[in-house]
Amino acid sequence: MKQAVLDRIRVLNKHVTNKLLIHLCGKGFGHFAILSHTGRKSGRIYRIPIIAEPLDDGFVIALTYGKKVDWYENVRAKGGCSLRWKNRDYELVNPHFVDKEVGVMAFPPMFRSPLKRLGIEYFLKLEVRR
Repeated sequence: MKQAVLDRIRVLNKHVTNKLLIHLCGKGFGHFAILSHTGRKSGRIYRIPIIAEPLDDGFVIALTYGKKVDWYENVRAKGGCSLRWKNRDYELVNPHFVDKEVGVMAFPPMFRSPLKRLGIEYFLKLEVRR
């Protein structure tokens, strides 16, 4: 998908869709989670809905708008974030990208085809803090 279209969708989601989804995500169903991160400049805590899936000792998150998004920059700058997934809270650290195929295969089959069709290039893995 072209970056201009992704940017428009991202802005719409940021100001409308995310405000609705935040009340549904992180519950005991589905693959949507709530990621909480601290602003690298403001120090403010932000919460956003994301698509996440457990993998090994952490989680994989699909960067649906690419890696030029504020939440990723904040997570990278702080070295981690927290995640509410299926009614449980996790402290996540060591953000690093995984190969696109590893990222896609971490998700259930019903997500794989849409992730590939949308051309999602980046998948971020974070480890659960021990």
